[in-house]
Amino acid sequence: MWRGVSAATVGVREMRYSSFIIASSASFPVLPTLLTRSVEADPAGTTLQVQPAVLFGPGADVQGGECPIVTAGRWPMTWIRKRFRASVDALERIVGGLGTSVLALGVFFWMVIVLILSLVGIGLPAAHDSLRALRSVAERERARLTRWGPPVLSAGPVPAGLKVALRDPFVHRELLWLPLHGIGGFLISLFGLSVPIYAVQDITFPLYYRLLQPEDSAPSIIWWRIDGLFDALLVSLIGVGWLVLAILGGPLFARVQAAAGRRLLAPPPGVDLSLRVAQLTATRAAALDAHAVELRRIERALHDGTQNRLVAVNVLLGAARRALQRDPARADEILDRAQDAAEQALSELRTVVRGILPPVLDDRGLSGALDGLAANCAVPCRVEVDVPVRCAASVEATAYFVVAEALTNVVKHSGASSVAVTVRREHDRLHVVIEDDGHGGADEGSGSGLAGIRRRVEAYDGRLTLTSPPGGPTRMLVELPCGS
Repeated sequence: MWRGVSAATVGVREMRYSSFIIASSASFPVLPTLLTRSVEADPAGTTLQVQPAVLFGPGADVQGGECPIVTAGRWPMTWIRKRFRASVDALERIVGGLGTSVLALGVFFWMVIVLILSLVGIGLPAAHDSLRALRSVAERERARLTRWGPPVLSAGPVPAGLKVALRDPFVHRELLWLPLHGIGGFLISLFGLSVPIYAVQDITFPLYYRLLQPEDSAPSIIWWRIDGLFDALLVSLIGVGWLVLAILGGPLFARVQAAAGRRLLAPPPGVDLSLRVAQLTATRAAALDAHAVELRRIERALHDGTQNRLVAVNVLLGAARRALQRDPARADEILDRAQDAAEQALSELRTVVRGILPPVLDDRGLSGALDGLAANCAVPCRVEVDVPVRCAASVEATAYFVVAEALTNVVKHSGASSVAVTVRREHDRLHVVIEDDGHGGADEGSGSGLAGIRRRVEAYDGRLTLTSPPGGPTRMLVELPCGS
C-alpha cells in the first residue's frame, strides 16, 4: 500500500499531472516509479486518487489508493509550521477563555450571595442586576467563540422585570453555563497555560541549574534532587515532553474549554432561526445602504471630475475650430490643452473603475493587490497574506477596499510609524487584521471612515472588531465569510 506521494512534476493548482512521480511503497521507502494509468486529485488539491497501474522496475507491490500530496523535502516543515500556528492560536484562545472564566467565576459567586440574601428578602432588588451581569459575561464569551469559529448569535438585552427575565430561555441556558465555564473553564485555562511554561522552564533548565541550590532547584513537577548535569538533562527531556503536549494538546484544550459555551450559549431550538432572520434583515438593510452610498460616490466622481474634463475638452475643441481660420498657431495650443484635458478625463475614469472593482485583483490576486497598496502607502507597511486558495471575487474586493480605507485612515489620523496587514484564511472565513503603532483613540463617530468600513463588512455578512485604546496601538480585525 502507498505510504505517501511526493509530487515531483505534479501541478496541483493547475490540475495537470505528469506520469512521473516519486512513490513510497511497503517494500522500498523511496523509488522512481512509472504509472501507466491516470492520477486524479480532489478539488481541494490535498489527495491523489491513484488507479491500479502497471509498474516498471522494483516495487510492483504498490497498489492503487488515496494518498496525501506531499511536496518532496517540504512536508515536514509545512506540518511543523501548521502545528506551531495551531498551538499559538490555541494559546490565544485559552488566554481569552481565562479572561471570561474569571469574569464568570466572579458573577457566579455574586449570584450565590444574591440568592442567599434573597432567601431572607433583602437580595431581590439585586437579582435582576445579577442577571444583566450574567448576560454581559455571556455576550463576551459569545463574541470570543464567534471570533474563533462558527458564529454564536447574540441573545440581546435581558427582558425587563425579574419574573419575565427568569422565564427567558437564554437566561436558563446561561445559568447552566456559568458554573461550568467559571470553574471548569478556569481550571482548563490554568492547565493549558502551565504546559508551555513548564516546557520552557524544563528545556532551559540545564542553562541555569547551577545557580540554584540542589535541594531547591527542581522545576515544575520534578520532585527528586538535582545533583548534576545528567539530572538537569533528564529534566530537559521532560521539558521536550511538555513541549510536545503543548503543541499537540493545545488545540484540544481550547476546544474543551469552548465546548460548554458552544453548546449552552447557542440559541435554544426554534429561536436560532428567528434571530438569524432578524440578523439577515439588518444585513440586507446595511447592504442596500452601502450600495446607495457607493452609487452616490461613483456619481459624484463622474459629475465632479470626468464630466467637467469632458466639458472642457468640448469647449477647447470649439475654440480650436474657430481659431483655425484666424490664428493656426493659437489653434495648435488649444488642441494641446484639449488633449491634456482628455488624458485627465481618462485617468479619472480609470480611477473610478478601479474604485468599483480593481483590475489588479484579477491580474495579481489579493496578495499582489495588497502589496500594491502597501507600496503606495506613506507609512511603512508590512503585508503578510496566507490564502492558499483564492476566494470569491466579491470577498477579495471587500478585503481590498477595507485595507485601502484602513491604510488611508492610518496615514491621515493615527500618527503611526509602521502598520502591518495580515490576511489569513481559517476554514470558511477570511481574517484581515490591520494593526498600527499610532496614538490610538480611533472612534467610528469621528468621521474617519470607520463607519463606512463597518457598513461594507456587515453588508457582506462579516464582522468588524476595533481595538484602539488611547495611546495605541490600534487593531482592526475583519472577518468575511468565504465559503468552505
